[in-house]
Amino acid sequence: MEHINSIEQFRETIKSGITVAVFSADWCPDCVVIKPILPEIEEEYAQFNFVFVDRDELIELCQELDIFGIPSFVVFKDGQEIDRYVNKERKTKEQITAFLEGLNLINK
Repeated sequence: MEHINSIEQFRETIKSGITVAVFSADWCPDCVVIKPILPEIEEEYAQFNFVFVDRDELIELCQELDIFGIPSFVVFKDGQEIDRYVNKERKTKEQITAFLEGLNLINK
């Protein structure tokens, strides 16, 4: 998963195609729990470009996008946000994949 290091890199990355931005932080217990399953999800949904955004490194971007809780999954298509998965629950692989399936963007 590509690690986003700047707002400019983020904007360039989401410009085309479908990008799933995972907003997270090392200190977040729920983020730590899902970290081991993210490579599996990324492999299963290879048609999406997954990127990692550290909330603490890019706090201005998080403020701009109204990211208040982590982990958050925000999906962009050709630079426009199309959906987000944010809630206070500890997310499971099944919940994350159900969210991705619900996007109706998957070519099977």
